[in-house]
Parts: sequence; C-alpha cells; structure tokens
Amino acid sequence: MTSTYSSPLGERYASPQMLELWSAQTRHGLWRRLWLALAEAERSLGVPITEAALAQMRAHLDDIDFAAVARYEARFRHDVMAHVHTFGDVAPEARGVIHLGATSAFVTDNTDIIQMRRGLQLLRQRAVAALAPLAAFAREWRAEPTLGYTHLQPAQLVTVGKRATLWMQDLVLDIEELDRRIAHLPMRGVKGTTGTQASFMEIFRGDHSKVRELDRRVAAAMGFDATIPVSGQTYTRKLDAQVMAAVAGIAASAAKFASDLRMLQSFGEIEEPFGKEQVGSSAMAYKRNPMRCERINSLARFVLSIEPNANQTHSVQYFERTLDDSANRRITIPEAFLATYAILILWANVASGLEVHPARIRARVADELPFMATEALIVRAVERGGDRQRAHEVIRRHSVEVARSMKDGGARNDLLERLAADGEFGVPANELHATADPSRFVGRAPEQVDEFLAEIAGPILGSASPALPQVEIRV
Repeated sequence: MTSTYSSPLGERYASPQMLELWSAQTRHGLWRRLWLALAEAERSLGVPITEAALAQMRAHLDDIDFAAVARYEARFRHDVMAHVHTFGDVAPEARGVIHLGATSAFVTDNTDIIQMRRGLQLLRQRAVAALAPLAAFAREWRAEPTLGYTHLQPAQLVTVGKRATLWMQDLVLDIEELDRRIAHLPMRGVKGTTGTQASFMEIFRGDHSKVRELDRRVAAAMGFDATIPVSGQTYTRKLDAQVMAAVAGIAASAAKFASDLRMLQSFGEIEEPFGKEQVGSSAMAYKRNPMRCERINSLARFVLSIEPNANQTHSVQYFERTLDDSANRRITIPEAFLATYAILILWANVASGLEVHPARIRARVADELPFMATEALIVRAVERGGDRQRAHEVIRRHSVEVARSMKDGGARNDLLERLAADGEFGVPANELHATADPSRFVGRAPEQVDEFLAEIAGPILGSASPALPQVEIRV
C-alpha cells in the first residue's frame, strides 16, 4: 500500500495490454515516432535535414528520460516543449528540426488517434473472445425450453440457447461497429496551428502539392490511409464522440447480459462461475452472489457516463479549438478503454463457466406452461366435438382457481389434471399432457440458434486472432 491515490482501474481491474497502450512510455514514444515521420517526410520533399539527424532520432525513440522531461516542464510549463528538448538532448544533430512547422496538436492529437485505433483493435479481440463461449453455450442449450419474458412477466417459451443468441447478437453489432471505426478513423495529419497548414506553406515556399504530399506521407508512415480533410488546431472532437459511442456500446451490451444473468441466478436457473473457496458473503456463509456480473454492471455504468461527456466536450470547442478539452480527455478516453476491456474479460470469464440447472428451469416452465397452452387445449376440445366457447369458459374457471391456489397456497399448477377430471371439457389426461409438451411451444428457436451460429457468429469466430493472454479475474 502507498500513501498516494492511484486509480482502481490500474490497480484492480485493467489488463496489462491496455495499461501498456495508455502508458506514458507508449504515448511519448509515439510522439517521437511522429517527429521522426515528419522529419523524414520533410527531407524527402526537399527540406535540408541531414541523414545524421534522422539516424539520431531513430536511435532514441524509446529511451525517454522522464526525469529530464519533468525538469524541462518545470521550467517551460509546457509538456510538448519539454519532450522536444529532451529528445533534442539525445539527438543533437536533429535539435533544430524536431517539430519543424508543427503545433503541439501534431503530436498530441495524432497520438490520441493512434492509441484509440489500437484500443479499438484490442477491444475487438476481446469481444470475439467473449463471443466464442457464448456460441458454445448457445449450441449446447439450443433446444432446452425456458420461460420467455415480456414486461418481466412470463411469456411464450423460448430456449436457453436462443436467449444466448440475443446476447451474442448485441456483441456482433458491437464488433461490426468496431470494424467500421477501425477502418474509417482518420489521422489528424499535418495541419498546422489553426488547420490552414500555413507554416508548411512557408517551409515549402508556397508549394501546395508538397504540403499535401507531406500530409499523406506522414499519415502513411504511421499506418493510416487518410487524414481528416480539414481541421482547426485539433481534429474535430466529433471523432472522440463516435469512438466513445462504439466503446460504450460494448459496455451497454455487457450490462444487458449481466443484468439478465443476475435475474436468472435469482430464479435459480443459471449461475455465474463460483470458485471452490470463493466467499459470497462475509456474514451469510450460504450465499452465492453474482459478483462478476455485478462488477460488469458497475464498470459499464461508468463507461456509459463517458459517452455523453464526449459529445459535451465537442459541443464547446469554440472555433479552431479551446483547451478545456485537454484535462477531461486525458482522463476519460483512456479510462473508457481500460474499463471496457476489463468488462470484456469478465464477460468471457462468466460465459465460459455458466452453470445451468435444467431441473429448476423445467419446474418453472411447468408452473406456467398449462396457462400458455390453453389455446392449443381449446383446439383439442373442439376436435373431440366440444363447443369452443364452452371449452374456453371451462379453462377460464379452472385457470382462475389454479392461479389463486398457487399464489395463496404455494400449490403446483394442476390445471391439466383439473381439466382431465372435468367431464364437460372432454379431453383425456394423456392427450392434454401431450398437447402441453414444452417442445411444442418454442417455435423455431432451436433452428434459429443453428442458423445464427452458422451464418452470423461462425464467420466472425472463424477469423479470430490466436488465443489471447490469460488475465486473472479479481472478484
């Protein structure tokens, strides 16, 4: 333990991969790579920069002296200039050309874009890793009838596997949105102080074609096909809002899954994994709480609070830029990625160890199915020569009595037995029970599972990356 505060995201929840991506080492290593890309492109287009200068820059991309940076920043009160001088100390041949023509946003904004794109790629890998165990679960339980719910009230039957495909479909939509953002996220590029590229027009003596080519070459060097067409000093914060929407979408999908599972666990139907020696409650030793799903919901609520923040930041970036976005974005963007990655790790962990209790599911179906089967039961009565309206009245009368008995006395649903014993209804018990077979009331749910796995989830899982590093789950 230390005497200073540190973020629980870093200490408790976040993964090493995301922590590395948003670290100072990665961020400022990208600054140096951007300065190198700028200098190389400027030299290739005729600016007199020596190969020795470039060689020194290449040799010192990652050996950043953060103590020296701190000393410079204490003098200059400017973080970018502190890094310019620190880089110049180890690349003295390049000291005079580092950051030539650029404004601070050249390194800060372009780095933000690079980190966000890499973050989206990491999220995609983990999203697919969460999709895989859900697919296996859906396949195993494709045909197991279970109560469906509308308005949180028992409704027509679905299957356990079909419900899992609803969770999967949300995640598939999130993966498609990640793919869209990864493919189309532009780099800020080389735009100058207010986005006019005036400084670069000076460097290239008014040659528009060279300035445009400089923009293209720097972007290509950093792995981007395109830059944003126009900007102020910064790229439009609309891009942040779009990225945060994709990130928050994952959190929302995970929260829906976790909320459903928490309710299913309260019903006793399906439970999240529980360690052999895990403690559910410090006081109530018998308890098995859905702590992992609760953590998903907790982290998701935090991520969802960031999405509107991004739009609010965009809305007050007056004219070419204001600086009131800076401190906010330094906190919200990395932490949204850190939390969402943690959510996906938890989601995959829960999905990989779900415990299904078929006896409980079937008992709850049995409590409700006779009511749901009444329309089919009326048809059986009519087929045996009965009157439809009279059959309806008989079922109504017995159903009311059964429902009251179940609510007040805790009795089981014996509607079928009551109808079989009622000569006015005229359908024997064996026929009534056959009509109320749960598998008759799930529609195409099993086939929908098969089709979804083959046509939608299968292609995504077939192109999945190699196995990801294991991350310990702290419950």
